Amino acid sequence: MKMAASSSHPLILRVIQNDQARKLKLSSRPASVDALVSIIKEQLDLDLDFSLLYEDPDFDGKLTSLTDIQELPQKAVVHISLLDESSSLASTDILTDVSSPERLSRWPSGPFPVPTFAFDVELRLRNGNDDFEKNKRHLKLTRDLKHEILEKLASEIYRFKAYPSDREIENAARALVAKHPCLQEAGSETGFYGWKNSLKFKMGNYRKKMRQAGRQEVYVNAGKRSKNNPEHEASHSNIKRPKRAEVNFLPNFPQGEDPSSLEQIRQRIVEELKKTEINLPLTGKMMQTTFALRRQAIVMSSPPVSDLIDMWPALRMESEVIWISLFV
Repeated sequence: MKMAASSSHPLILRVIQNDQARKLKLSSRPASVDALVSIIKEQLDLDLDFSLLYEDPDFDGKLTSLTDIQELPQKAVVHISLLDESSSLASTDILTDVSSPERLSRWPSGPFPVPTFAFDVELRLRNGNDDFEKNKRHLKLTRDLKHEILEKLASEIYRFKAYPSDREIENAARALVAKHPCLQEAGSETGFYGWKNSLKFKMGNYRKKMRQAGRQEVYVNAGKRSKNNPEHEASHSNIKRPKRAEVNFLPNFPQGEDPSSLEQIRQRIVEELKKTEINLPLTGKMMQTTFALRRQAIVMSSPPVSDLIDMWPALRMESEVIWISLFV
């Protein structure tokens, strides 16, 4: 039986993140495994869900799930194990719309469309593919080249989804090595397992960049529990993300508009619906303009459907029902 280590002693960790290792020194042992996960997220600037494995000295360094913080040696090697994001669904209400130009396409039903990279990257990949075809030699990846590939792939994935599932990321990684066989991993059963893991981390970093840029669909999930905010909810809980049929989950307001101006347009919709003869083109345009405000109300407040209909009575109109049904 292991002796409980003192929480007042410093904790020295070697954190293995995909193909990188980082050293962390903590002044004391965290109170729980969840607290340690939060610290690692903050220190390593990670925006994704994971569990921890550690190299257990009682079993010759074999990886063991970390469930009790007292099981962790004072000097330990821990491995980040990514969780499947598809197992967690957002708690959002009904109604889907795609009037915003921010995202106009659903996730492709066929192979993922690998984007065209920068000219120098494409040139190196073309030469690498030729060499692989002739000599079965894999392309030697530099840190910069791998960064360029992952950054472009993450940007392309974000065009379809901010929070892709594990399977969708796997499809993107599979498509990458299918188009550029020189990027296949030697000794890997699939040839793309490492790309898949790297892409998961890159998507977390890309979401953070988009959140800092003010993208509402990811900014809404900011402010989770951290070392400086221990009272907040856990980072992996209550994540707001699209359901299967939703394309634009939480778009930004149209350029030049703000909550106040959109609220005025919403009130004009209410007044228009009171008229005997409704101006349908004008109402449809105003409904599209206020779509972002409507989605914000649904995602942030989750009002009852009856209240939502009272706020946007045009949702009862046949034209609105038919238009929305085209995208669900």
